Amino acid sequence: MNVAAGRKRLWYKQPAKDWNEALPLGNGRLGAMVFGDANNERLQLNEDSLWYGGPRDRNNRDALPNLPKIRELILAGKVRKAEELACMALTGIPETQRHYVPLGDLQLRFASSGSDPSAYSRELDLESGVMTVSYRRDGVRFTREMFASYPDQVIVVRLTADQPGKLTFRARWDRQQWRYVDRIEPWGTDGLVMSGEGGGENGVAFRAVLKAVAKGGSCRTVGEYVLVDQAEEVTLLIAADTTFRSVNPERSCKAVIDRAARKPYAELLGRHMADYRSCFARVELELEGPNKDRDELATDERLADYRHGQEDPGLVSLYFQFGRYLLISSSRPGTLPANLQGIWNPHFLPPWDSKFTININTQMNYWLAENCNLAECHLPLFELIERMREPGRTTAAIMYGCRGFTAHHNTDLWADTAPQDGWPPSTFWPLGAAWLCLHLWDHYDFGRDEAFLAQAYPTMKEAARFLLDYLIEGEDGQLITCPSISPENAYLLDSGKAEVLCAGASMDFQIIRALFNACMQSAGILGIDEAFTGEVAIAMSRLPQPAIGRHGQIQEWMEDYEEAEPGHRHISHLFGLYPGEQFTPEKTPELAAAARVTLERRLAHGGGHTGWSRAWIINFWARLRDADKARENVKALLSHSTLPNLLDNHPPFQIDGNFGGTAGIAEMLLQSHSGVLDLLPAWPAAWGDGHVRGLRARGGYTVDMAWAQGRLQRIVIYAAQTGICRIRGIGENIIEKFMEAGQSLASSFPFEELVASKS
Repeated sequence: MNVAAGRKRLWYKQPAKDWNEALPLGNGRLGAMVFGDANNERLQLNEDSLWYGGPRDRNNRDALPNLPKIRELILAGKVRKAEELACMALTGIPETQRHYVPLGDLQLRFASSGSDPSAYSRELDLESGVMTVSYRRDGVRFTREMFASYPDQVIVVRLTADQPGKLTFRARWDRQQWRYVDRIEPWGTDGLVMSGEGGGENGVAFRAVLKAVAKGGSCRTVGEYVLVDQAEEVTLLIAADTTFRSVNPERSCKAVIDRAARKPYAELLGRHMADYRSCFARVELELEGPNKDRDELATDERLADYRHGQEDPGLVSLYFQFGRYLLISSSRPGTLPANLQGIWNPHFLPPWDSKFTININTQMNYWLAENCNLAECHLPLFELIERMREPGRTTAAIMYGCRGFTAHHNTDLWADTAPQDGWPPSTFWPLGAAWLCLHLWDHYDFGRDEAFLAQAYPTMKEAARFLLDYLIEGEDGQLITCPSISPENAYLLDSGKAEVLCAGASMDFQIIRALFNACMQSAGILGIDEAFTGEVAIAMSRLPQPAIGRHGQIQEWMEDYEEAEPGHRHISHLFGLYPGEQFTPEKTPELAAAARVTLERRLAHGGGHTGWSRAWIINFWARLRDADKARENVKALLSHSTLPNLLDNHPPFQIDGNFGGTAGIAEMLLQSHSGVLDLLPAWPAAWGDGHVRGLRARGGYTVDMAWAQGRLQRIVIYAAQTGICRIRGIGENIIEKFMEAGQSLASSFPFEELVASKS
């Protein structure tokens, strides 16, 4: 049976052997990794606000008294002594923020005659957001349909058999073999409640509630089990909540399930699909290269063939759409943002705590939100930034004596802004809030909603205010950051010693320049704050400019140091190339050439060895308009850093590589950062003919286009705002067309045939 007809499905011929083969479901708040075993199904569950521990003030009161000495030591070249002092005075107390923890597992054990299942298939349909497991046993076809509903806030598991009375199973909660559960209690004759605490002082309490809605047969609870016997069909409803959101999470879960249980399954499914498709269906990408028959292969087989050199552009488009699916599933209005693992984490002590790592990883999670037409999925990040403002003001004042608000390289459920860890290569970096605030500007720049900008501007201004106070005057009169680091890299002194603390890393000035520019443009659009923007403009004129080093590369530090690890995973000094907009082949060709040298050197020394780093590199090459290099790194991402379920492998699993890779593919097809709608700027010929619909561009534009034999065939541009649209296609000059809001432009090439109409 071929269940994989179509290019927007992940499908497999066998159950998942482990977590890295399970398939993700999510509604932004609730997540499940589904294994699909015929006999013993496991749904590994998460709720986005279930973290260990409560809020704390971790700000180090000894930071400000010791800050002048740390700066003095750095500027005098006594970096090791500065680091020793910083490791005591500039770390958080205690060092570590809170960490994300799993909700638990739902176990389903099915009655079996002992015969093996046949005609097995496991499928995730990206167009509907529904996972299906299907198999035959003893002449009976068993089917499970599963989805996570955003409108009804439940995970739904629908169990059917094509013969009556064949569904017999027992359901049970689990949480680390019941070691982290306080109580499991029956709810009537068809439900179970799991209760517990996230742990730690002032931590959240949680509830997970299960209800079985059965047709035919019998349903009863025995001990901590729900037993279903000889039913015709069963719908399992799963809800979870914590005291982060609810005063009484058990009551809220039961209310959610009661409302859902009153709806027929078809209505639950229809509501889910209508909501999900309203997001997913906005963008379509087809790459119609060679080997179209690859679509009929199971996804793991297809990925294995790709690793062995089989061209498969359709796999690239599937990966692209899977990235969009993951963002819809892990970040919706009213939820927390996607963390390092999205929402899918099985560990009670997860890698890197599964927090929000804001020296690139959280930002990378949202690179696809705007251009891939999922702007509302960006909103949870903005809500987190707003919650960070108050603790960030405290950190800025107590630790640095500065106004405004700041954050370091991590934050958590409670929007903690004090430094994380005591690891110098990452800890002493107070620009996390500044980088995050650029997402506010990006959201405005794509949509041009001035009401949103008016709300966002005070937050950007407050982050910029911190930087104005944090900058100090260097020996040559320039304004520099001190102390700082280039995230997670080290440089070599002439003595051969490796150091990390510095006065002014290149990335700092690129972020600061971008935020200052965003503040000045925002204030100009809103017609406010001339005095403040004047102050910002003066400070920006005194920032160090990007420098080109001895190898022809963009310098990573103010000094032209050699790197301790030339193939390092972070390539922070190319922020100005991507996601920044400061290095472009057209406007700054020397810096773009130096960025190319930087990339070539990184890759020559083994760079891109983590999934998210490889995804970043795709975006770099796309911005340099190098289609072959961009494609080469897409191939490397899928071949070396992608798990059988298409999740990104750092290793271990991190979701940022999926999101960054999806953004990179979009960037190869459409760019708009330089004020021009650049069509197919890094399109590789090996991907063949194709079309894309629904990509968004800065300025309030949405773009459809089709191409064949290396040439654009047709474009349609939709304008949400009135203004001059500047357009460039493959080998074409830039043309300008005035467009009114609500108008569309359609063209077959050449561009002179552009025809305007009201959409």
